[in-house]
Amino acid sequence: MPKVNYRLNALVDARLGDGDHLAGLARVAALNGATLIQYRDKTNATRTMIEQARAIGAALADTGVPFVVNDRVDVALAAGANGVHLGRDDMDAAMARSIMGDTAIIGLTVKNEADAEAAIASPIDYACIGGVYETLSKHNPDPPVGLLGFARLRAALLAAKPDLPVGAIAGINAPRVAEVVAAGADGVAVISTIFAASDPAVATRELRACVDGALKEAAR
Repeated sequence: MPKVNYRLNALVDARLGDGDHLAGLARVAALNGATLIQYRDKTNATRTMIEQARAIGAALADTGVPFVVNDRVDVALAAGANGVHLGRDDMDAAMARSIMGDTAIIGLTVKNEADAEAAIASPIDYACIGGVYETLSKHNPDPPVGLLGFARLRAALLAAKPDLPVGAIAGINAPRVAEVVAAGADGVAVISTIFAASDPAVATRELRACVDGALKEAAR
């Protein structure tokens, strides 16, 4: 049985605010339907990242929702996070597994066929394909894979790892959930759809309902 429920991965980006604010946003998302929280920070010093990650962990402690740290195995370990999400330029997933242990959650970004092959060969708990659409949340030198590209990469992963949860990321909002799930997604990863909304709690509930509905329809 998969270790990770990837229905709704809420990415708490450091650009959204300071540690206490980020922790509060993470808690709101977790209490309203997010199934995984990811802390992403591309700019702050390591000490600050650890402090913010610890604050997020404390805010989530009674929610039952796990959280992972983007890119940084050292920060994840120091903060007591549940795991780490790795990209192509980060630590090798097998090395991360050897350091973090079998109970850690390890996710991997997949952008192309080479990434898919790496994911198949790696001891990971989920993969996230994208960007599927254009996004303003992150500078991405790679063009969007689109729905057809997502479906192709998802099929390659499914053939080798049929139980691996696979999410979709980038430019995903409520109206797009049905089409990415129809293309094979087990869930979605978002930032602005939740955290740029006027009411993140409502936005989280609405997006989770869309994911649940789309998965139910896909299972028919």
